[in-house]
Amino acid sequence: MSTQVKICGLKTEPALDAALAGGADFIGLVFFPPSPRSIDPQAATALATQARGRAKIVALLVDADDGLIDAVVKAVGPDMLQLHGHEAPDRAVAIRHRWDLPVIKAIKVATANDARVALDYRAMVDYILFDAQPPEGATRPGGHGATFDWALLSGVKEHVPFILSGGLNPDNVAEAVRATRARIVDVSSGVESSPGEKDPALIERFLQAAKGV
Repeated sequence: MSTQVKICGLKTEPALDAALAGGADFIGLVFFPPSPRSIDPQAATALATQARGRAKIVALLVDADDGLIDAVVKAVGPDMLQLHGHEAPDRAVAIRHRWDLPVIKAIKVATANDARVALDYRAMVDYILFDAQPPEGATRPGGHGATFDWALLSGVKEHVPFILSGGLNPDNVAEAVRATRARIVDVSSGVESSPGEKDPALIERFLQAAKGV
């Protein structure tokens, strides 16, 4: 079974077309204005309509209140919700139950103790997304192109369904899959020509590299 791939932070039809043509399994839409990948609900709805039935639609939210989540769910109809902020386990499970959607919880990793935080969520969410810790002073929690030491996941990744993220690109994703045995990988900045601007050619290369492992 080939590695599944999530292309996150899509904003344009050419980028979405490249993701779908290359066999992306998940597409991520970001609803967090500080991010250069943030998309307004109207544009997101159009992309979701194009992707529906071809890839799972993931709505990425950061410490969102119920009003925003409700608006995104009603407008976009995502298949999954990704919580990329400081959402506690009880908040994650409340969101999962209220909207009756699978939930991905992002865990930012710089140390082995960071990775172990994932164990607090294992009965609460459907997937853990392991990402790198953002740099000090960052205004957004992800999409910085930073990697982390994959060995830090040892002893944790065996106990949770996980998605590997954090600085992946067409040149290192195959190594990352071999090192971690990730069944799903996630990329955003690693397929961009500049922050927030997806490059269809890089998307194609990433998908080929990830799925060729």
